[in-house]
Amino acid sequence: MTIVRSRTVGRLLLASLLSVAAPALALDPTSNPVLAKPSSPRDVFSLGFAAYKRGETAAAIDALQHAAELGHAGARWKLGQMYAAGDGVVENDFEAFKMFEQIVRDQEDDTASSPNAPYVVSAVLALAEYVRSGISGTPVKADAAQARQLYTHAATYFGDARAQFELGRMLLAGEGGRANPRQAARWLKLSAHKGYAKAEALLGYLIFDGEAISMRAEPARGLAMLTRAYKVATPKDREWIRPLQEEAFSLSSEDDRKTAIAFAASADPAK
Repeated sequence: MTIVRSRTVGRLLLASLLSVAAPALALDPTSNPVLAKPSSPRDVFSLGFAAYKRGETAAAIDALQHAAELGHAGARWKLGQMYAAGDGVVENDFEAFKMFEQIVRDQEDDTASSPNAPYVVSAVLALAEYVRSGISGTPVKADAAQARQLYTHAATYFGDARAQFELGRMLLAGEGGRANPRQAARWLKLSAHKGYAKAEALLGYLIFDGEAISMRAEPARGLAMLTRAYKVATPKDREWIRPLQEEAFSLSSEDDRKTAIAFAASADPAK
């Protein structure tokens, strides 16, 4: 499997978004006596994050914007999160997109073990979500193929469980490219091994009868995975996992149900 390098991802985005303007950061550091002092990007970021935790939103934004101008990936990430959620600022997905895109642009040579890796992979995932659905009224149009490339990058280069799950879903449905159920199952298995409940639930449902992924049916193991995933999933995810688990349970024999109970109690029924 070819690994999409970080530099390649950055260039993909830049090539398709040349018309996207850089974030407008109209901060005048001299208006804040603290920011006017010579400080490292890390110190300014720490100042902003501390203000954010105290609920001092205006001061936090000033400091975070200044740190972002100085190239601090964490500051850009936090601002992106704030714009995406409307947290202390007017919700603006396009501004969030530009913050995340700038992280990928500037950190394209970072490795998976670099200090900025968590910010980079989170930014890649955010960009994948935006590109997957598009942002109305902006140059960011829905592009499932590019979203799939971004998820592939995060799944392979960073080994991110969420990206592996989303890539598995896209491969299963043929979203953004040709469908490949067997490869989808492999990505879901990698994600499930990391404890990602949604991946374990979907994989369990697929291997329950095996037909969709051209594998031998394993009803007891599939039911066990669905059962365990349901127990650890968030309330929101339980809404879609429960019908799958109940379907598998109703179609299982009594012996398979008993075996599933034993499987569910094991360390990792996805193995």
